[in-house]
Amino acid sequence: MMPTVDPEVPSTPHYPSAETAEEFRSAIAAVHAKVAAAAQRAGRSASEIRLLPVSKTVAEPRLRFAIEAGCHQLGENKVQEAKRKAQNLADLDVAWSVIGHLQTNKAKDVAAFASEFQALDSLRLAEALDRRLQAAGRSLDVFVQVNTSAEEQKYGLAPEEVSGFLRGLPKFETLRVQGLMTLALFTTDAERVRDCFVLLRKLRDQIRETDPELIGPGELSMGMSGDYEVAIEEGSTCVRVGQAIFGARSYPDSYYWPAERPAGEV
Repeated sequence: MMPTVDPEVPSTPHYPSAETAEEFRSAIAAVHAKVAAAAQRAGRSASEIRLLPVSKTVAEPRLRFAIEAGCHQLGENKVQEAKRKAQNLADLDVAWSVIGHLQTNKAKDVAAFASEFQALDSLRLAEALDRRLQAAGRSLDVFVQVNTSAEEQKYGLAPEEVSGFLRGLPKFETLRVQGLMTLALFTTDAERVRDCFVLLRKLRDQIRETDPELIGPGELSMGMSGDYEVAIEEGSTCVRVGQAIFGARSYPDSYYWPAERPAGEV
């Protein structure tokens, strides 16, 4: 069943599907050019900004072309999909970043293969990851997810909870806090989107002033295909770009986001 269309939700731009290594190189170059332009507008260097290609729903044969074109770190929302791809593409030079909500019973999977997890939002999950990572003799870069849009259906900590949450993380020695992550409002109103990014940056800056040792390098993971230029203007150091590299998905992003948080889910 197709999702209903919210008139406030932007329609998906036309993103052509890349099918060859050369087409992927072209798509990546176009994104890098926009990253550089946005950085210049903000008086920043493009070298400060990491491009994380998001390969959710993309079939493995196409991913081989993307990796050939230079995508050596890939982001995935669902751990099951990421785990399968990591196993099937183990012959290639690629690191995996899990960027979507994670239940504690999937911590073992992330601990086994991921190099980065960008959606940490509970101490229970931090404990589960730490236990599994210790058993595997590994460590993991993590970003704390913040709900800057105040939407009940979204995961992530409320901004006022972040400082206290960070104070509880140092005891989990396998987790290396890199900074904060957010999903902005999915709307055509660019200024409301910008407000989400400004809030995350100000929160990071505040924590740097009060508890700098808790936030590591203080990275900001914010911005996707439809809003990464605005995110860069507001200080993003990692943009998670999927469709602008791989092509449009069958459904808009709003279809892949949970309509509501399942009752009792951690």
